[in-house]
Amino acid sequence: MAITAGAPPTRTTPGGLALGLLTGAVIGASLTAFIGGCAAARTPLIVLGLVLPTVFGLLRYLGTLPRRARERAVAPRTALAMIESLEAVGSEASDVPVRFDLTVAPDDAPAFRVEFRQTVNLVELPDYRPRGIVVVEYPPDRPWKMRIVTRPTPAWEERAARAFLDSAPGPSLKNEPSKGCVGGLLTLLGLLLGTGAVLLLFRADLFGPDAGGAARKPSVTSSSTFSSTSSSTTITTTVTSATGTVALGPGRSMLDEGELRRSVESLTQGADQRQALTVVVQDRLLTVVWSPAGVDAAGFDPRSLPFDRVAALVEEARTTLGIDSPRSWQLTADGVTGSPALRVTVTGERGTGILEADGQGRVLRRNGS
Repeated sequence: MAITAGAPPTRTTPGGLALGLLTGAVIGASLTAFIGGCAAARTPLIVLGLVLPTVFGLLRYLGTLPRRARERAVAPRTALAMIESLEAVGSEASDVPVRFDLTVAPDDAPAFRVEFRQTVNLVELPDYRPRGIVVVEYPPDRPWKMRIVTRPTPAWEERAARAFLDSAPGPSLKNEPSKGCVGGLLTLLGLLLGTGAVLLLFRADLFGPDAGGAARKPSVTSSSTFSSTSSSTTITTTVTSATGTVALGPGRSMLDEGELRRSVESLTQGADQRQALTVVVQDRLLTVVWSPAGVDAAGFDPRSLPFDRVAALVEEARTTLGIDSPRSWQLTADGVTGSPALRVTVTGERGTGILEADGQGRVLRRNGS
């Protein structure tokens, strides 16, 4: 059988380059909108960052329906091919992914080299060997979609048994032609244009005086002094847009009766009742991490903590986790989506133990050192 060396021509179309530019613009715009919206607590930007790629993906899918219908309508071409080389590239139980390098000899076109992967049953693997002749099928316009026919018709099986093919010169066609350097540069340009468009159109939201919770809610720091018969104790309360802290002076502890409740209430006074993402309680320090402004659904009300159970949970963690000579403790309450989960961490000379409880202070599990 006479063979003419060559390979199917490939080219990058202007439509493909334009699609690459548009794809880069959508990626850049959606990422910038989503990240900027999260940083500035702007819900419209967050929604834009999520909706834009979804709409683009849907439109691209609908736009390719006619092309894919035409591709399915094209009958695959059947031809003989010679195995130049093969290599198993993995193992998946009884099926093995194999990389084939073939010389394909169509009856009415020049021969060409192609490289592709196909899963072969482990039992059938010895049937494929270098210089062996096989029957293949592939779309005429997409030869990289090559597949070896494992059960050819009797006529093709007879042709394969009698055929002798010469090797076609390389290089082997390995995959769908890429857009090349120009396509990559256009995609990068689109990404930069999309990013710049979002920054320009929404500059007031991202960089204006109202951007971020810190600008909308200025930091407020207050301190007060309480006197008792035995000592003078200072309590320092600090409230910012991101956190609130209460620091007790010497002689006081968050485990004292009513102390933790009063400290939390001192941070949540006023009409603006902020939700908390995390509450951290130590012996003389309370720290509340507020949920971002404008995201009302996130977090929990710090006043809903089981204050009457905190001292008992700390004592139980100190005595039941097997920590010798416990030196410090910390209670952490996390609740991004609602009721908080409690975690008491006790640290001693030889290790750390953790006691976990639900939002009502019921113990769920213990993890000793």
